[in-house]
Amino acid sequence: MLALRRSLTASWLNILLLAAPVSWFLRWQGDTSLWLFAIAALSLIPAAGLIGSATEQLAERSGPVLGGFLNATFGNAAELIIAIAALRANHIEVVKASITGSIIGNLLLVFGLACFAGGLKNGTQKFDRTSSGTGTVMLFLATVALVMPAVVDLVSFGSLEAHPKAIDDLSFWTAIVLLAVYGAGLVFAFRTKRDPLREHQPHEKVRHTPIAPALMLLGVATALTAVQAEILIKALEPALEGLGMTELFAGVIIVALVGNAAEHYSAVTAAVANEMTLSVEIAVGSSAQIALMVAPLLVLLSYAFGTPMSLVFNAFELTAIGLSVLGIALVSFDGESNWLEGLQLLGVYAILAVAFYIIPA
Repeated sequence: MLALRRSLTASWLNILLLAAPVSWFLRWQGDTSLWLFAIAALSLIPAAGLIGSATEQLAERSGPVLGGFLNATFGNAAELIIAIAALRANHIEVVKASITGSIIGNLLLVFGLACFAGGLKNGTQKFDRTSSGTGTVMLFLATVALVMPAVVDLVSFGSLEAHPKAIDDLSFWTAIVLLAVYGAGLVFAFRTKRDPLREHQPHEKVRHTPIAPALMLLGVATALTAVQAEILIKALEPALEGLGMTELFAGVIIVALVGNAAEHYSAVTAAVANEMTLSVEIAVGSSAQIALMVAPLLVLLSYAFGTPMSLVFNAFELTAIGLSVLGIALVSFDGESNWLEGLQLLGVYAILAVAFYIIPA
């Protein structure tokens, strides 16, 4: 119990867990107002963080190889759980938008905040160019795979709105290939004891957390995330009407931010502590995991729910992803960052957020 208490008090974000029982009460009362959506979203922030904390604790006890596998497998569990809840409710556009939002959010918002906060505290910061380059190349290759279904749809059928069976088949096999590439990365990690998305291992104090409490924390956090994700999706429609949002904006900005908030905090904290390589790995590695693992899994799971999801994103989503990958490549190629570069990335994210808001449904 001491280990669990230590995990629950490790971050000030965990105080937001108090929002969970409030959302249960509102849901029990039959409330489907904007407040229910907001409170459920707040409760998901620490729940996602606890999944990450439990995974790290298990990784520390499991050794570098198995630990790397755990981080690779559960690194984006919260985003996957939220997306599955939206998929079950047939909010496919929200699911695809959350994939886009997670990628651009990690590359522009997370890395931008890390560069800005770390630069203000430490001045110009250096990081491992090899680590950032490896992750960026893998992310670029994954992005190419995500773009191809849209290109085929546009060239062969004349519109991104077309949804022939051929596009579903292409998305299905693209998902298989992406998962195979991701699996190959795990094999690489096992054989070389190096994770291609986590090359650098910073010096940290090892927390000798027993396995049983860590497993219990992972189970409870996962269950809580699943429950709160269902409540969030149930309250989505009133939120869209109340805030004048489209499903595109809700997925790209709101849902993506909720699922990644705890990871965002970790990246910024690492940058302030002058561990910029770790911040880069969190931003780039998480984006690559979204493209290589989460997106393909959601495509395959969509068949189980009776409505196949294609990997055809709209033109603006594709543009935003491409610009985000280009942006982080330009900023990270010299192995240095400063607060001005971070502010510029944040500016790009703000412009994209405004654009996503005003795009009509």
